[in-house]
Amino acid sequence: MLKSQHNCVYNIKYHLVLVTKYRHNVITANMLCRLKEMVAERILAWEGELIEINGEPDHLHILFELPPKYAVSDFVNALKTGTSRKIRKEFADQLKPFYWKPVFWSRSYCVVTCGGAPLSIVKQYIENQSGA
Repeated sequence: MLKSQHNCVYNIKYHLVLVTKYRHNVITANMLCRLKEMVAERILAWEGELIEINGEPDHLHILFELPPKYAVSDFVNALKTGTSRKIRKEFADQLKPFYWKPVFWSRSYCVVTCGGAPLSIVKQYIENQSGA
C-alpha cells in the first residue's frame, strides 16, 4: 500500500536485525516485552509504522516502515542508543554479569528492504520502458 507525505509517495519496508553485544543470550521474555514497547514508541516518533517485532535471547527482528525523509542509518542509531540506555537502566542487575561497560547492542546491524514486487519484475518493467 502506498503512503504519501508532502511531495512524495512511498512504500518502503525494512527488516532490521539487532544483535546483543558479544551475542550474549541476555534478552528474557520480560526484556523482550519492554523492547517491543520501546521500539514501537521510537518508530511512531519517527512517523513510521511497526509491522512486526520478535526476538531471541541474542537478537531482535523488527519489520517496520519509515518515511523516506529519514535516513535509516540515523533511525537505527537513535533506536539502538535509546533502547540500550533504557534497557541497561531497567535491567541493570540482570545485565551486570554480562556487561561491565555501558553496552547492550553490537555495533553492527543488518537492515534489508522488503515487500513490493520481486526484483525480477521491477527489472523487467524498467527494461520494457520505451525510450523518449
